Amino acid sequence: MTKTQDFNKMFQDMMANFPMDMSIAQDAFKNQAALGEKMSKVALQAADKSAEISTKWTKETLAKIGDVATAKEEATDYTKAMTDFASAQAELAAENMAAFAEVAKKVQAETVELMMAAGKEMGEEAQAAVKKATDEVSKAAKKATAK
Repeated sequence: MTKTQDFNKMFQDMMANFPMDMSIAQDAFKNQAALGEKMSKVALQAADKSAEISTKWTKETLAKIGDVATAKEEATDYTKAMTDFASAQAELAAENMAAFAEVAKKVQAETVELMMAAGKEMGEEAQAAVKKATDEVSKAAKKATAK
């Protein structure tokens, strides 16, 4: 009878001639984790600043509403108090929306900066990995042909 060929041994020999460098995957994981940490920091800073703006806006609104809630001598004083409150709220809204826009603009700029840096770093790492893999494959091919 014929003997079946041992494919396991053949694949083991083939894989031994083309070694894998797992440090590339580990480095990629570490870089991805570092990028995630930086992005989280940007998001948390933006959330903190947004909460500050919201809190300030709320406190100012509550302070202004106190004038509206106080008892007045004349009926026209209520109208004036409401008009003053509405004007103050319009001004506060404009100021706070501008503050929120600044936070958003800062987040956008920092995110773009992080992504550009990460893209550049990934490109350099990929180039180094390809060069290393090419060198290893060349060595393995020379080794295999020399046998």
